[in-house]
Amino acid sequence: MEKEKVLIVGSGIAGIAASIRMAVKGYDVDVYEANTYTGGKLTVLQLGAYKFDAGPSLFTMPHFVEELFNLASKDPSEYFDYVKMPVACHYFFEDGTFLRYHSDREMLLKEVREKLNVDPIPLERHLKRSELIYKSTHKAFLERSLHKISSHLSVDTLNCIAHIPWLNLFTTMHKANVKGLNDPKLVQIFDRYATYNGSNPYQAPGILNIIPHLENGIGTYFPTKGMRSITTSLVKLAEDLGVTFHLNSRVEEIIDHNGKIGGIAINGELIPANIVICNSDVKPAYGYLLKHTKAPKRTLEQEPSSSAMIFYWGIKKTFPQLDLHNIFFTEDYEKEFRMMFEERNVSDDPTVYVHISSKVVKTDAPDGCENWFVMVNVPSNYGQNWEALRLRIRQDVIRKLNRILGEDIEALIEVEDHLDPVRIEERTSSFAGALYGSSSNDRMAAFFRHPNFSGTKGLYFVGGSVHPGGGIPLCLLSAKIATELIIDN
Repeated sequence: MEKEKVLIVGSGIAGIAASIRMAVKGYDVDVYEANTYTGGKLTVLQLGAYKFDAGPSLFTMPHFVEELFNLASKDPSEYFDYVKMPVACHYFFEDGTFLRYHSDREMLLKEVREKLNVDPIPLERHLKRSELIYKSTHKAFLERSLHKISSHLSVDTLNCIAHIPWLNLFTTMHKANVKGLNDPKLVQIFDRYATYNGSNPYQAPGILNIIPHLENGIGTYFPTKGMRSITTSLVKLAEDLGVTFHLNSRVEEIIDHNGKIGGIAINGELIPANIVICNSDVKPAYGYLLKHTKAPKRTLEQEPSSSAMIFYWGIKKTFPQLDLHNIFFTEDYEKEFRMMFEERNVSDDPTVYVHISSKVVKTDAPDGCENWFVMVNVPSNYGQNWEALRLRIRQDVIRKLNRILGEDIEALIEVEDHLDPVRIEERTSSFAGALYGSSSNDRMAAFFRHPNFSGTKGLYFVGGSVHPGGGIPLCLLSAKIATELIIDN
């Protein structure tokens, strides 16, 4: 009996995960990718002797990756290996304070007492609140479609409703952090979790304080071969299951025949199928691929998430005081977010994130050197002069790092490249270069995200621009939700 065909548009992490899930269920799966490589944002950049994780650099909830291997009755360790990081991040403040955010709860509380000279009990309570939010909501709202009535009639939803008074639904992340924490530096640390989905802590609902639990309660991890090995291992698994990847194959149209999927078009040729899974950003999907399908106006009018200016620097020196993840905070955090979301501009004194994969993957940089992924959160693209902004941000970042590290960083840069919102959009088809689709700067934003299904029979959506959101774990969950909807139908 011939297998039913499934076509997947885009090979981001969600598209790859969807291909694995459909192959396991016995479908004939083909993935079409416009680029010459798989992985979307989750890929690698090589500059001379230096390798860089080009996109995502934080790995949480690894069990969602392992689940894909288990579904295929494969041993995850034969494809993929990772380690738990003892320190989630190193934080550097302008007044000289340096804080290690230990994964171990007791060590973290001790660090806070010694470095910030405050009672750590409020922090402990705040982390327990984050855990409560996660345990009360993740099954109801992260692992199911929000747009199906059946999802709201489950025991998990009733459990969530019972905990509403503790979920920070009616306040912002920032206000919840100010109320729950007893030091402005801790507030800054917890406010920054809004950047995990490209939002503003001064506007985003307090329920997003679920995010710290992912880092402290579940842990931060790192693949022993770098973040790109998540992509390469899952592509290998998919191919072992019979999935075919077609690279350098830009889809021109998703064929909608009067509300029913007919396949896709590439180079004017129709490739027929009754099921298409779209891993493209939902806005350009409706703008360019679904030429005869009515776009959901409310979804497409949502505010884009933030984007990023990323510098890839090969540094000809090692810095023992730096770790895999490092944050250099600005003094005026509120101004930074106001510039990003209200004025659509960038701060003169940005918070700087430095990811150094060579701290774990030694071959990512030559001996005695480090590979620095240096990121500043910026607005999505609204026609700004990004070349002028890049030069200004680069100067501001170097000045900041020089001051805090006591080094002439520019003199140590051996190789260099960069990403900005325009390049991000060109390479990943992310609308306006937004990293996470739409922002969550509204209490109802999660409900306004595009569902994983559509009004067109046979058309489904996965990836960071649809439910449940951006970031590796949520993209993997989007694939799980969409493919379960296909199987259930």
